[in-house]
Amino acid sequence: MVHYKLTYLTLRGLCEVNRQIFVVAGKEFEDKRYTFDEFAKHKAEMPFGQVPVLEVDGKKLAQSHAIARYLAKQFGYAGKNAWDEALVNSIADQQKDLMSEIRPYFKVLLGFEKGDLNALGKDVFIPAHHKFFTFITPFLKNNKSGYLVGDSLTWADLLVAEAATWTKQFPNLYDGFPEMKAHAEKIRSIPALKKWIETRPDTVC
Repeated sequence: MVHYKLTYLTLRGLCEVNRQIFVVAGKEFEDKRYTFDEFAKHKAEMPFGQVPVLEVDGKKLAQSHAIARYLAKQFGYAGKNAWDEALVNSIADQQKDLMSEIRPYFKVLLGFEKGDLNALGKDVFIPAHHKFFTFITPFLKNNKSGYLVGDSLTWADLLVAEAATWTKQFPNLYDGFPEMKAHAEKIRSIPALKKWIETRPDTVC
């Protein structure tokens, strides 16, 4: 039996989609989480000196999207054909652009920099998400299955729906984007994923 070990920080962050792929696939994995101080002691063990890192029977793979693509291919969530897979990857890459745009918010949230978190939420976090939702909504309007690509779940659905976690801090996150809200509700109602979300560690991000 293959042993999977997923190493990250005590956060959802860049690793959450990797965890969720395991969850919806019903595959066991070792969920190793370090505090920032603990990670400093293990940094040199990582291929690029950072996390997440996936170990498959001891072989290490770094970078969150590389891990997600590998797991999605292994478990059937990459897209059913080459074109669908390319579309899934394009959505994931656009989501990575979103994460770059909202990085200033997270730097303050995690205490790496000083700043006005409320202002960053209003001026950076929400506008960046609404820009992203504007790009992604046509995928849902043009695909009647309720999924972003094709007629079944892909890892792009997991990645995009995770934004709903932030509605506690930002109740207006989905204002003007009913398709995005409905999509998040659909994906997060998958029984295994719903249970995971309800029981996963409560972290700042």
